[in-house]
Amino acid sequence: MDRSGRGRAVGALCSLLVLASAACSGGSGQTPGPDEKGKDASGPIVVASGLDVTGSGGVRQQLIKEWNERHSHEPAMQAKLVELPGDADQQRSQLLGALQSGSAGYDVVNLDITWIPEFAEAGLVRPFSDKDGVDSDVIPEIRRTSEWKGRSYARPFNSDVGLLYYRPDRLTAAGITLARQPTANWTWVDLGASIDTLTADRSKSGVDAGWTTQLDEYEGLTVNTIEAFESVDVHLTDEKGHYTADPKSLKRGLEAVRQRARKDRILDRAFSSDEPTSLADFAEGRVAFVRHWPYVFRALQNLLPPEDYSVNRLPGASVLGGQNLAVTTDSPRAAGARELIDFLTSRESERCLLDAGFAATRASAYDGTAPPCYPRVAEALHSAGPSPSASPGGEGGAWAQPDRMRAAYTFTLSQALKHAVQRPRTPYYGAFTQVLQSQVHTWLTTDGADAEQTAAGLDAALRKALSGR
Repeated sequence: MDRSGRGRAVGALCSLLVLASAACSGGSGQTPGPDEKGKDASGPIVVASGLDVTGSGGVRQQLIKEWNERHSHEPAMQAKLVELPGDADQQRSQLLGALQSGSAGYDVVNLDITWIPEFAEAGLVRPFSDKDGVDSDVIPEIRRTSEWKGRSYARPFNSDVGLLYYRPDRLTAAGITLARQPTANWTWVDLGASIDTLTADRSKSGVDAGWTTQLDEYEGLTVNTIEAFESVDVHLTDEKGHYTADPKSLKRGLEAVRQRARKDRILDRAFSSDEPTSLADFAEGRVAFVRHWPYVFRALQNLLPPEDYSVNRLPGASVLGGQNLAVTTDSPRAAGARELIDFLTSRESERCLLDAGFAATRASAYDGTAPPCYPRVAEALHSAGPSPSASPGGEGGAWAQPDRMRAAYTFTLSQALKHAVQRPRTPYYGAFTQVLQSQVHTWLTTDGADAEQTAAGLDAALRKALSGR
């Protein structure tokens, strides 16, 4: 998810504020280590996070509750989860303002993986000590998301990756046999051929269009754009965040985005869709395919019979998402915060996250070698009430899918994570994503837009944004 959340980019102002903060604090090289501030400050240890897609009383809250039970006689070690309102961009803005002003009192922040370079460069989160490396059990591509300039600033908490969900009932009705339905080796040519079959006679398939995804002007569009770009070998930055594209390569990438968003194949309202909207359109049968995140697999159990939906890897490149836990620079409870993060990212906790519908960050959660989820957390997840709607407000309840179906999904998810691609890793990510969203959305929604002209304009804007200007 990625979990990327719906929202408008915050704009260049926040990036400028972050850079100013970095200049004053000495940047990422001079943040205090994890044990330089008061170990004995009274609790609670405050964790700031976005909303939990597993719903009210979801798995993150249950893990905090388990931690508190284990430290019931240690008041200074009690923890409190604060959920920030708004979409991902609004949460980023809130955290930046709060940490820069020193007014929030947050000890741990749950950061989108794209924010790590920005918060580290600004000196808002403290590095972990060199002796305290990320566990080798963490999937390598996910492990990289916690690092910036050779140092680790966070611990991977939950991951995310794009997947292709489909409706076997709609495909079968259109005469698409099981042998022609999605596999791990599917390409966009295969997907396009199936969509053409589906839409050739909508009276048979019952769909309004072949597929949908998230193309409104927010982070979902950034993710879809990068997946299209990467699938045709268009790379926007190197590993250090330096811009590497040019108008010629950008034109190729834009044409790939346009091909995926062909109006004879995609649902009309995809251009104003976010995660909840596209999930609802899929669950209600308006489309047979949707690009979405892992939490949807469990959410669908409350919306459709198990035989009416399935999932496979997304054709081409799939973007890595997720959140990482970091200790704030000004926390007076840094030592306890570190212990809490170790607990929340343990093998048992990662198994709980996977069981709840998140993508776990550890290989052991997928290969069966991780210990089971904590019994009290597992029971709470099992007994949670079902989600009342197609909105990702809480999957809840015991798993309804057959064991065979869940095992296939878990394998698919693990393979998708191992092959996922990164969004640009740069302290200027906020400015970058704003530029990309704005120009690509205009490109997709303007009839007759010129590819070369759009590519030239995008090249100039991205070059400026990624250089911090």
